[in-house]
Amino acid sequence: MRAIYIALNEVRLYLRDKGDLAFSLLLPIVTVALIYAAFGGTVQFAVDAYVVDEDNGLYSNVLIDQLQAVKGVDVTRLTAEEADAKLDNSDVLLVLFVPEGFSEDLISGEPTQLLFKQRGNAGDEGQIVRSIIQGIAGEMNKEFGVYRQVGEILQGTGISQGQITLTVESLLEEESIQPLVGITEEILGGSSDFETQFLPGIVTMYVLFAVAMTARVIVEERRKGTLERLLSTRLSVGELFLGKFLANMSRGFVQTLILLVLSYIVFQMFTPLTFGQSLVIALIFTAAASAIGLVIASIARSEEGASWIAIVFSVVSFMLGGTFFAIAEDSAFYSLSRISINTYANDAFNTILAEGGSLGDAGNNLLILAGVMVVGLAVSRLLFKMVPGGK
Repeated sequence: MRAIYIALNEVRLYLRDKGDLAFSLLLPIVTVALIYAAFGGTVQFAVDAYVVDEDNGLYSNVLIDQLQAVKGVDVTRLTAEEADAKLDNSDVLLVLFVPEGFSEDLISGEPTQLLFKQRGNAGDEGQIVRSIIQGIAGEMNKEFGVYRQVGEILQGTGISQGQITLTVESLLEEESIQPLVGITEEILGGSSDFETQFLPGIVTMYVLFAVAMTARVIVEERRKGTLERLLSTRLSVGELFLGKFLANMSRGFVQTLILLVLSYIVFQMFTPLTFGQSLVIALIFTAAASAIGLVIASIARSEEGASWIAIVFSVVSFMLGGTFFAIAEDSAFYSLSRISINTYANDAFNTILAEGGSLGDAGNNLLILAGVMVVGLAVSRLLFKMVPGGK
């Protein structure tokens, strides 16, 4: 009970400190705002398509309109001179040229060619644009092939070309609305949204920031004699140690809770169940990180030393833990990632949020984090000292 009282008292002091509280509240709010500005309400795919329309006929406009209708494609019309200048200066890497007479050739059934001018391999964006245009051109080829074949079949029947065209257009429109082969998506669980992919890394990053704060504060209290004065009460060293652990874990969890609640409200990325499961993962990870913070505080000899050790530990954990990028299992980097506690927390979050799994599916990762907490507490308790050079 005394350890819990210490933890509650420190949390109360933390909540009363306007500076710390403002920082804890504002930082998650700013982070969520930045994520929303970057990904909220925008498409995940965006490319620029540059077109020179030397035909300006019916079917060149149809081609360009269909290209513009592709989600994420922004069409920019250029003159031939502008396009050549931009290509020469490498301002753009690929330009589509629609030749003069393009529409007339299609109407008369004559073959025609689109021209791509590009720098090098046109880059990833240029290759995507070229593939999209080739797909649109392929669909136009199929339509004109249907017109030609139907015209050949009905030749000599007395049916006018106008009637053939209207009938084929009507049938093609019906097929586009109700295609014989349709495509539907079945979501089996999880999400591929960018905010879902980035949130685990942001949560673990915040928790590791708390490690530096934990280590520095304890070293400072030891230097000032605060810990020694607490022992003049009925507190034992073990109770004081446990109280510090619970207090540090609670402070780190407060920031995480704020971030998760804001994500719940703004992005609506949780169900009540996944929100509760995410809180459990965050709590276990915060406990593991707090135990490591106590180890750092126990071996550091100054506030600056504690901060530097914690910063190095956090940066290494970010890099190795796949915080903001996936690590391929067949890479050498994957083996190194196993030594970062971020790896197991991120995997657990992704199991819940991106894959639609449960806490049971993330059980191994949570057990490892719990093991880190137990070992960290045991080691830090052996090293924990109240005063410099003392016990």
